[in-house]
Amino acid sequence: MASTGIRKTALSLAVAGAFAGGVSQAHASAFALIEQSASGLGTSYAGAAAAADDASIIFYNPAGMSLLPGGMQVSAGLALINLSAKFSDSGSTPGAGPRPLGNDGGNAGDLSAVPNVYFAMDLARDWKIGVGVSVPFGLKTEYDPAWMGRFQAIKSDISTLNINPAVSYKLNQTVSLGFGVNYQSIDAELTSAVNLGVAEADAKIKAKDNSGWGFNLGGMFQLAPDTRLGVSYRSSIKYHLTGTATFSSTVPNGGVSTDIEMPDSASIAVQHRLNPNWTLLSDLTWTGWSKIKDLTIVRDTGATLSSTPENFKNTWRVGVGAVHRASDAWSLKVGLAYDQTPVNDTDRTARLPDNDRLWLSFGGQYRISKDSTLDLGYAHLFIKDAPINQLNPPPPASNGQLVGTYKGSVDIFGAQFAYRF
Repeated sequence: MASTGIRKTALSLAVAGAFAGGVSQAHASAFALIEQSASGLGTSYAGAAAAADDASIIFYNPAGMSLLPGGMQVSAGLALINLSAKFSDSGSTPGAGPRPLGNDGGNAGDLSAVPNVYFAMDLARDWKIGVGVSVPFGLKTEYDPAWMGRFQAIKSDISTLNINPAVSYKLNQTVSLGFGVNYQSIDAELTSAVNLGVAEADAKIKAKDNSGWGFNLGGMFQLAPDTRLGVSYRSSIKYHLTGTATFSSTVPNGGVSTDIEMPDSASIAVQHRLNPNWTLLSDLTWTGWSKIKDLTIVRDTGATLSSTPENFKNTWRVGVGAVHRASDAWSLKVGLAYDQTPVNDTDRTARLPDNDRLWLSFGGQYRISKDSTLDLGYAHLFIKDAPINQLNPPPPASNGQLVGTYKGSVDIFGAQFAYRF
């Protein structure tokens, strides 16, 4: 049986890998959730920063509140995100011990619900205020506990909550400006197995109520009677994440922490009314992931537990969409988008088997009355196959090596009700 010192070292490395990999998962393109309304889902969120269809514009571009009808408006929605992530082995090696190699992990994806609610109202002449509550980051992945990559990852459950009060000002008939403040909190639960030689143990990280502050701002510009330009910016948010490590062994529990900064993003969007029945949308969004070079984990004592290379790259997202007004009550929507991942092939991990994806979506809006609307949308995301050869972060030699390919896809269903009063 392995000595106590070897056990402690193995557990420490496993905890470091779980915390580093899992936290980074919450910041990857696939988990940076753009699904903050259902009114934009049908168009793949093309032109979201220029649309201003309802109070959800607070998230995409707070200046758009100035374009909403007078009075008060509330919008509430829910997106159901079904992720499929299946690993196919092509030469993985078992852990020392010898430990059994294990199975392929099954479908690591899961069904997640992403709710949102927004409220906007008149404050004074040319001024509006509002607030949005949303979930901008988070998803759950979980492998079979006996799978061949269990020493790298088993469960990653990340959730966030963002509260975004905002204000807009209509400068004139062609220019509106907006600004918002964001308070955001993160909870996480991350698990993995530990190789003790003749046996295995479990390691779990729980991080709760970690929070940070940021801002968002934007402008709306009426370039022509039928053409609107929207520009928006969301700031980065810095976190000092703290968590508690627990073990299914005699090793004492303890605390770990890491500092990380969410990326900033900027979007430019155009909405053009082609004729009374057709509206065209497009946008280009940049996200500054490259500031995340690594994740350094430290113990409560101040000692460095692990430094995991991430080497994220900046990404671009481009989308196009169209809205067809079929009748006074019905509008039909369709959209296409291409979304890059910040993850490179060398540093891909089992907790973050992410790659570039193509969006294809459709939806519709039904006007229930002059003051209320119902939006429904569906999108399918085609994810490029993602190879993995987990050497970064380098696991202990006793953990073996995970080699193979991930096949993934995402289905998104969304519904939203908006009411003006």
